[in-house]
Amino acid sequence: MADHRKQTKTLRSLSKRQWTKIAAGALAVVALVGGSAIVVHSHNARQNSLTQVTSYSATDSNALSVSRGTDREDLRGGKAGDTYVTVKINGKNRAVVGSHFTDVKSVLDQGDITLETGDVVKPSLKTKVNESTVITIERADANLETSDAAIGFNTVTKETSDLPKGQQKVESEGQEGVMETTSLVTKAGKKTISSNVFTSFVKKAPVDKVILVGTGSGSSVSSAAANIGSTVPAGEMQQWAHDYLLSNGGSEADFTATVYIISHESGWRVNAQNPSGAYGLPQALPGGKMVSAGADWATNYQTQLKWFWGYCNTTYGSVQGAYNHWLSAHSY
Repeated sequence: MADHRKQTKTLRSLSKRQWTKIAAGALAVVALVGGSAIVVHSHNARQNSLTQVTSYSATDSNALSVSRGTDREDLRGGKAGDTYVTVKINGKNRAVVGSHFTDVKSVLDQGDITLETGDVVKPSLKTKVNESTVITIERADANLETSDAAIGFNTVTKETSDLPKGQQKVESEGQEGVMETTSLVTKAGKKTISSNVFTSFVKKAPVDKVILVGTGSGSSVSSAAANIGSTVPAGEMQQWAHDYLLSNGGSEADFTATVYIISHESGWRVNAQNPSGAYGLPQALPGGKMVSAGADWATNYQTQLKWFWGYCNTTYGSVQGAYNHWLSAHSY
């Protein structure tokens, strides 16, 4: 194993690769500051002393926990044998999941971590890595700043036989959720030179406003659509998702299930980046697996949603199956 304490190097910019664009199209590059640490662990279940990251929810209090793995694909489609990399920046964590890590540079490449002039890296980029390697990157004049933003709630209507036909009643009022974003901010004096998103995830999920609509039938309403309810699309992404599903054989219940899961996983932020390393609307872990749905997976909400529906169909039989699993496990 390499002696990390004796290997220090000052680097010039090593990559021009872009990080991800925020939904409005702004460019954000993930970078690191002083005190950073990346710890590599193996997912190989045959090494009993190590652990495997499992499916999680961005709003689950145990989102960053790990459990004993088995030699199989994980719940998000990752392969056994992958490694996960925990990036620690000023007390904030983000995991990078990848495969075939060979040296320090390969870890940074697969994590889309771009170095800048003046960054100090230990050990050097060509140093071989294993599960015990620790990579530190120091950047001067940069700090992590955290802010919260509101996540809007949806309105869901559900049929009930307990009310006269056509009569409506508010069962529960909606509540906005909270999106927590941590950005790497570089300043010169009081002037901000750059502000790049490091993590952005659902801190508190929104609560839907639920409206009951009477059927006056006198018999219980048992259809899946009635139990899940119909959701009013909010915004361009949800409207597209609604129209796409219905034009491709889906139902209002499928759309409601979609909105519920995505709202809890990412708050409908295309570039949501959970500390565990999951990315995008569906919080794919790692995000790069969404390339199977399109090369623009990092910035295109349509590509991300198509991957999400495909995953739900393959793993749970339908998006409603994934929804039912989410209700019990707070993950999918």
